[in-house]
Amino acid sequence: MAERPLRGQVAVVAGGTRGAGRGIAVCLGEAGATVYVTGRSTRGRPATHGRPETIEETAEMVSTRGGTGIAVRVDHAVEQEVQALVARVREEQRGRLDILINDIWGGDALSEWGTPFWEQSVERGLQMQRQAVHTHIITSRWAVPLMVARGCGLVVEVTDGVGYAYRGNLFHSLAKVSTVHLAEAMAADLQRHGVTALALTPGFLRSEAMLDHFGVTEENWREGAKRDPHFIASETPFFIGRAVVALAVDPRVAEKAGRSLSTWDLAEEYGFTDVDGTRPHWGRYFAEHVQGNGGAP
Repeated sequence: MAERPLRGQVAVVAGGTRGAGRGIAVCLGEAGATVYVTGRSTRGRPATHGRPETIEETAEMVSTRGGTGIAVRVDHAVEQEVQALVARVREEQRGRLDILINDIWGGDALSEWGTPFWEQSVERGLQMQRQAVHTHIITSRWAVPLMVARGCGLVVEVTDGVGYAYRGNLFHSLAKVSTVHLAEAMAADLQRHGVTALALTPGFLRSEAMLDHFGVTEENWREGAKRDPHFIASETPFFIGRAVVALAVDPRVAEKAGRSLSTWDLAEEYGFTDVDGTRPHWGRYFAEHVQGNGGAP
């Protein structure tokens, strides 16, 4: 990228180890930003069973693409660790923070699909809220004041599905809908301070874990559609990364404050594509091929 529109800007990607968080961090780096990549999985100390990705790898990808990647191990459920992260950003970047991405999840191993809520584990369900909602609250509570102090900034709540529709599992749905409302509520409080908060969902995400699940790579990913035909409409984590960059450079992004947005709609609005030049539209695909079977696009 010859032009780096986010050069000089500072971002924190909370939950940048893999998946959408990694895709967002790398695209922000490609646009020239300094990106603090946070999470719990570090080299030699993986925090998610069976997953090899680390925050150091993501930070290196950010730097390779033209940005500055800084890996910081943070458990965002521990308030003191988040405070220490924000203090570091304040000191190293002279109080500057332009973009905050809340993408902490960790709920896949806790989800009990196909089981009614009254037969599910309450503890697992509540743990999902602690990991996927409480962490976002804690991180925004301590990071947003840097933005308020400067009168500008963008907060993106990464969710799964648009709006308040049921996601097919009570605890999963509660976590994902909660992040949508966090964006809406933060936007209301931030309206007078020049800071924009919004929610953003990818479509069927072709993450590292999904590729492994289907036994494919990015090179032959379409083979995964033999196991799940809906996989043919999937998108890479870089698609949501490009959506975030498009929002970050939009001088009128404040008009989207509090809204629940999608990669597919933003791709049509801003004109970006996925890394292979396609423009996946999960919303349209879902309406034509999945609607009526439960869940949300």
